[in-house]
Amino acid sequence: MGDSRLIQGRYRLHEVIGRGGMGEVWRATDEALGRRVAVKCLKPLGPQQDPHVRDVVRERFRREARVAAALQHRGITVVHDFGEYEGVLFLVMELLEGRNLSQLLAANAQSPLPVQDLVEITDQVADALAYTHGQGIVHRDLKPANIMRLRDGTVKICDFGIARLGADMGFTSKLTGTGIAMGTPHYMSPEQIGGGEIDHRSDLYSLGCVLYELATGVPPFDLGDSWAILIGHRDTVPSPPRAHRAELPDYFDRLVVDLLAKVPEERPADAGDLRRRIVSGRAGPSPFAPLPGVPAQPPLPPTRPVPVDLPPGPAAPAPAWARGMTGGHRPAAAADGPRPLAHDPAAAVLTTEWTTPAPATCFPATPSTPFTSAAPPAELVAVLAGRYRAGMGLGRLGRWDEAEAVHRSVAEDRSRVLGPDHPDTLASHYEVGFALARLDRPADALHVFDRVARARARVLGEDHPDTLAARQERAYALGRLGRHPEAYELYVEVLAARERAVGPDHPDTLRCRHNLAFTLASLGRLEESYRTAHEVAEARARLLGPAHPDTLATRQEVAHVLGRLGRGEEALVQYRAVAEARAAALGADHPETLAARYETGVFLGRLGQAADALDVCRDLVAARTRAQGADGPETLRARHALAVNLGRLGRWEEALAESREVHALRERVLGADHPDTLLSRRETAVALGRLDRWEEARETHRAVAAARTRLLGPAHPDTVAALEDEAHCLERLGRPADAAALLLGAATPPRGAASA
Repeated sequence: MGDSRLIQGRYRLHEVIGRGGMGEVWRATDEALGRRVAVKCLKPLGPQQDPHVRDVVRERFRREARVAAALQHRGITVVHDFGEYEGVLFLVMELLEGRNLSQLLAANAQSPLPVQDLVEITDQVADALAYTHGQGIVHRDLKPANIMRLRDGTVKICDFGIARLGADMGFTSKLTGTGIAMGTPHYMSPEQIGGGEIDHRSDLYSLGCVLYELATGVPPFDLGDSWAILIGHRDTVPSPPRAHRAELPDYFDRLVVDLLAKVPEERPADAGDLRRRIVSGRAGPSPFAPLPGVPAQPPLPPTRPVPVDLPPGPAAPAPAWARGMTGGHRPAAAADGPRPLAHDPAAAVLTTEWTTPAPATCFPATPSTPFTSAAPPAELVAVLAGRYRAGMGLGRLGRWDEAEAVHRSVAEDRSRVLGPDHPDTLASHYEVGFALARLDRPADALHVFDRVARARARVLGEDHPDTLAARQERAYALGRLGRHPEAYELYVEVLAARERAVGPDHPDTLRCRHNLAFTLASLGRLEESYRTAHEVAEARARLLGPAHPDTLATRQEVAHVLGRLGRGEEALVQYRAVAEARAAALGADHPETLAARYETGVFLGRLGQAADALDVCRDLVAARTRAQGADGPETLRARHALAVNLGRLGRWEEALAESREVHALRERVLGADHPDTLLSRRETAVALGRLDRWEEARETHRAVAAARTRLLGPAHPDTVAALEDEAHCLERLGRPADAAALLLGAATPPRGAASA
């Protein structure tokens, strides 16, 4: 890139922090946004390279970089930008503060990882792989050097979608007489070695190799040359990890052995299956250690750990769990950069490992001020972090009552140990609020987010991402409480701050704009809502891809607003497209797919296509019954729509039977006064009227009106609608005077009556 250290007029390169077979990594600053980044510059494609190959590589790089940039998961390194400058292809990524696992193994040569940390890393990597494989992407070069353990405990996989570029750029070798493109020999699957079909199970094998090394200190085939290593992968069953380390849990030993199966079909089916086995294994008897002076907690189900942002120490020492590890023989030593295996010239091109010459200073610590007069015991902080992670896991399992209780307990303990304004304490309070929101307790959630937002603004600053996250959740709670004008004002403020901090196209900015579009619709500002949602959908499609879940969520919001604008045909087109894309990406029975299909059925019915709507509803009922059971709320919602469309087709006896059954189930599951229960009761009354059973219809409408008057007030639109339904029945029964008196009473409610 010549002498210039500014590329694309935007990225200022400061120093090289890593070199590998494919190029080098620079610490840099994005001068447009004022944020620190890492810039990976791939080796130049020189003039000696075939022009056709250069074109292929450039196109492949752009395609793979675009895929990598679309991945949005806490366990995957974020790619911000990519391009070409003076013949050099480059990637702009988040700057990670930590070490890769290869560096940790090389720097700690006494013993492998403690079991707890080993399992936590496994869980996080499996979670990231499950997400990425779900996007149809296979890493193909998973190894310790491509897995980062950050200072806060987060584990991130690097180089997703990019590792395979080595084959196009000439950084691979071929075994004698086989014509097999190579990767990193210590972690290659048998199908990679044999030139077979590669799918997600190849990554699982590579993960098994990584876990074997982390658990025992040596790779499964710790041999003297690359050929012997490759033959070992292909033909030899490694000894179980417990043969090297007896204290490893049996379930973990079995897991690694299964991951290292020679035949893909004998490995875990996918990373999700791997995670389930980890959760099941960790659910055994392994209670948290009691804390001195802190009430002991009951054993909790294990889950993927969620990082806690502990303030770094001034010397940035290696984490306690990494001290004294044995590294064994690896294809490259962290302290010396990429290094071939002994007596093996091919090994230099069998790895694209990224290393740094001085791991301890690669990512300098940010100085911090202690939050307490004396530093708390490291063991105490670690146990609190473990309980925090357990609470996060309960939330991921949908067990929000338990999650809220755990987070509240941890928040109290952290407040005593670290101080009420410590970032970890506030993180626990934030999770309490998040759980309360999921428990449909928006008023309680709002109170918590108020406190967290104020404290984070004081401690971290008004525009800190954590402060903005709390303020955005506060806006969401306001919306749930029907306080849409306040929610709107807060979303506008958060959006402006996010645009200043990370730009208009950052995922967090687009998420805020998505919420703003929803709030505009709640305020009745439908045209503004439509424009905002449409712009967000286009931006997400451009940045993340048209089938990304966030893109589809916004397209569904576009469809919703179109429906409210009376543009039903356009709404139907959007809902159908979203349903088809979700079915392809997530599966036909995924809840988000079924939500879009439900709306498709609704609009088919509204547009007079009741027969098609009925078919959609029948399929939905079957799918919801499989997923939730016959009395699940979403199952009953689909059955209610089924009854409505039966009525639209004039099949009133069937509609009446369906409505009555749904009403009885909703009354039992949701309660007699739940809005959905009353809706089914009204649908029963409509069917009775259509069958000329007007007296029964009147009594049913009357019961609905009485319940709504009691719950909503006499002037609420839903109450008035129920009274009008009752009046219609009176007219059909030949009692027009009674009907008129009822409507007059509805128009002039008694003084002092409650209203909603």
